[in-house]
Amino acid sequence: METVTLTMKNQPDLYLEADNITPDAFAGKKVEEIADLHVYVGREQHRLGEFFEVSGRAGATPETTKIVINGDLSRVKYIGMKMTGGEIVVNSDLDMYVGAWMQGGRITVNGNVDSFAGTGMKGGELIINGNAGNYLGAAYRGDWRGMSGGKIIVSGNAGSDIGTFMTGGEIIIGGDVDVHVATHAEGGRIVIKGNAKSRLGGQMVEGEIYVFGTIDLMMPGFAYRQDVDIDMDGIKGRFALYEGDLGERHRKRKGQTIYGKIYQLIEA
Repeated sequence: METVTLTMKNQPDLYLEADNITPDAFAGKKVEEIADLHVYVGREQHRLGEFFEVSGRAGATPETTKIVINGDLSRVKYIGMKMTGGEIVVNSDLDMYVGAWMQGGRITVNGNVDSFAGTGMKGGELIINGNAGNYLGAAYRGDWRGMSGGKIIVSGNAGSDIGTFMTGGEIIIGGDVDVHVATHAEGGRIVIKGNAKSRLGGQMVEGEIYVFGTIDLMMPGFAYRQDVDIDMDGIKGRFALYEGDLGERHRKRKGQTIYGKIYQLIEA
């Protein structure tokens, strides 16, 4: 795998929209061609090379291209958007939409990310070695298509509205989460290793939520069913199983009604 290194040299006056920072856009290009790719600050189009020093060499395909990004990137959006393969390593905090609608490859962020990370994600792996903001793995505002595949791993905490309209894939949160988890979900799995607040699984029709810590308030649309023994993400324990949201219409599979499921750890 060939590596291209980007080092921030000029901070944007506003926020930098850099959806061209992907292995797909870099593959097969020389350093000079990569520096000529466009980015946006507000409505103004600029060259990528105005903000980053570009060095190294891209692979012939996205799958053989790795991008390493250094410097203060807290005002940069859309890194890894719609990428299909390859790898991106970000050594900084990031603004919104990292890994949005990504289809393959891997993104590792050694820092915190803002809202809408992994929104509409279809495949690949997004690893956040810090905290995540709101709408992680969720649908874009006004859309009903959330995360459908791939995997998101957050080592720290995450905000609200995680996995809204989620239909597939997996989100693992190492810490705590805010309200509204898996709202309108129709599939997928969310694992919360810390504590959760309220409104988990609102209008959920299918999918799974695992909570290893406390839940401030269980949704009234979820009913306790039984205690079950599960090995989840390396943790063996007894979980209380709740099914819901009972106020929603639910499909049947092999004659059995399918519900969303919330599992809360009772004893490890």
